[in-house]
Amino acid sequence: MEIQTIKKLEKEALKKSGTDFTRLGFALFFMIGVLTFSFLNNGGISNNMFLAVAALIGAYMAMNIGANDVANNVGPAVGSKAMTMTMAIVIAAVFEAAGAIIAGGEVVKTIKKGIIDISAFGGNSDPFIWAMMAALLAAALWLNFATMMRAPVSTTHSIVGGVMGAGIAAAGFSIVSWSTMAKIAASWVISPILGGLIAAVFLFSIKKSIIFKEDKVEAAKKYVPLFVAMMSWAFVTYLTLKGLKKIWPQVVDILNFIPFVSIEMSKKPSLLTALLMGLTVALIVYFYMVKRLTSNKSKLENTRDSVNTLFTIPLIFSAALLSFAHGANDVANAIGPLAAINDAVLHGGISSKASIPLWVMGVGALGIALGLALYGPKLIKTVGSEITDLDQVRAFSIAMAASITVIIASQLGLPVSSTHIAIGGVFGVGFLREYLHLNETVNTIEEDQLIIADEKNNLQAYKAELKTLEAKEEKSSLEYERVVELYKLISEEEKLIKSTKKHIKRVQKVEFVKRDAVKKIIAAWLITVPAAATLSAILFFMIRGIML
Repeated sequence: MEIQTIKKLEKEALKKSGTDFTRLGFALFFMIGVLTFSFLNNGGISNNMFLAVAALIGAYMAMNIGANDVANNVGPAVGSKAMTMTMAIVIAAVFEAAGAIIAGGEVVKTIKKGIIDISAFGGNSDPFIWAMMAALLAAALWLNFATMMRAPVSTTHSIVGGVMGAGIAAAGFSIVSWSTMAKIAASWVISPILGGLIAAVFLFSIKKSIIFKEDKVEAAKKYVPLFVAMMSWAFVTYLTLKGLKKIWPQVVDILNFIPFVSIEMSKKPSLLTALLMGLTVALIVYFYMVKRLTSNKSKLENTRDSVNTLFTIPLIFSAALLSFAHGANDVANAIGPLAAINDAVLHGGISSKASIPLWVMGVGALGIALGLALYGPKLIKTVGSEITDLDQVRAFSIAMAASITVIIASQLGLPVSSTHIAIGGVFGVGFLREYLHLNETVNTIEEDQLIIADEKNNLQAYKAELKTLEAKEEKSSLEYERVVELYKLISEEEKLIKSTKKHIKRVQKVEFVKRDAVKKIIAAWLITVPAAATLSAILFFMIRGIML
C-alpha cells in the first residue's frame, strides 16, 4: 500500500511539474516574441535594444496583471458556480483584450496618478527611462510574488509604488506628490469598506425581500426583475463612465445617427448622460425579466437554490462588463511606463502624456489575456471560494458593489482600487452571514444560558446536602447511599454545564469568513506600495550602474 501511495504521489508530482513547465514555456515564448518584434520593428533608432527590453518587461507586467487582478472580476461568479473556470477565463480574456484595444485610448499618462513631478528630471531622458523601466519591473515582480502567495493585490498600487520608488531614487523625496500618495493610502481603507457595506446592503435586501419569505416564487417574480434592472443601470453607467471615456467622441457620433437622439459633444461622458443611458437599458431589462418570470415557461421551485438560478445570467454579463472596463482602464498599468519609454526613446525628451503605438497596446491586451489563461485560476479560486462560500445571490451583491462603489467614488473624487472593492465585497457578504447567524442563534444561546443557571443551582444544592451529610460522624446506610448518589449527581451536573458552555462557544465561534485569508490579504495590501517602491529603487540603482 505504501509503495502504491508513493507511486501515485510521484505521478501527480510529474503531472504538476509538466503543467508548470508548459505554462512557463508559453509565457517565455510570448515575452521573447515581444522582445524580438520590438527589436526588429524599431531597428532604425538608437537605444532600440533598450526599448526591446522595456517591451519584454511590459509583456511580463501585463501577464501578471492578468494573473492577479482579473480574478476579482470573475472570481465571485466562478465561486458561486454561475460559470465554470474555463468559461470564466475565456470570457474574461476576450473582454479584457477587447477593452484594452477598443477603449484603452490612443494616449496614456506616462506617470500614473501624477505621483511624481517629471520636471525634476530636468529634461534628461536617460534617468527617466531607467526609472520607468525599474518601476515596471518592480511592479511586475511584486505582482508575481503576490500571485504565488494567492494574495489579490492592486496592480495600480503596485505601479504607483514602483514609480514612487524609482522617482525617489532618481531625484530625491521632493519629486513625490505626497498629497496624492496620502489619497492613495486612504483608498486602502475607503475601497474595501465601501465595497463591503454596499455588498452587505444588497445581500440583506435580497434576503429580506425574497430568501426569508415563505412564498419565495411570488417574491422572486416581484423583486428579481427590480434587482436585475438595478444591476443593469449600475453597470451601463459604470461602463459608460469608466470603459467608454476614451472613445466617447466616436460613441457620440454613432448615437447621433439614431433618430430622436442627440448628445452634445464632450471630452468624456457626464454622470447624467451615463445615468440616462443606464436607465434606458434598465427599463428594457426590467420589462423583459417581468415577462420572462410571469410566463408559463418559468418553472420555479419554492427553494433558495431555485431563486439563485435567476441570477446566473446577470452574473455572466457582469463578469464580461467588469472585464471590459478593467481592460480599458488598467491596461495603462502595463503599457503606461512602456509608452513613456517608447516616447522618450523615439523623441529624446520627457512628456506628461505619450501616444500609444498599436504594437504597445497589443502587448498589453494579449499579455493580460495570456496571464489570465496561464496563471489566473489560482487567484480566481482564492477570491471565489477561499475567503467565504459564495452562491449566485452573494456573488450578485459583490458585482453590484463593484460597479456602484466606483461610480460613487469617481464622482466624489475618492481614489479607490477595483481589487480592494471586490475583495471588500467578499468580506462584506461573509461578515453579514456571520451576523445573521448569530442573530438566528440568540434564542439557542439564551436557552443554553438558562440551562446553565438551573444546573448551577442544582449543583449548589447537591454540594450543600453532601457537605451536611459528610459532617455527620455517624451515618445510616440510607445516608451512605445518598452520599454516593450525590457524588454521581454532582459529576453529571458538572459534565452537563461543561458541555453546554462548549455548545455556546461553538455557536459563537462559527466563522463564515476565513480569518487567515483576511489577514494575509490585508497584510499584502498594506505592504504593496512600500514593497514595490523599495524594489523599484534597488532596480533603478542597478540599471543606472549598468548603463553608466
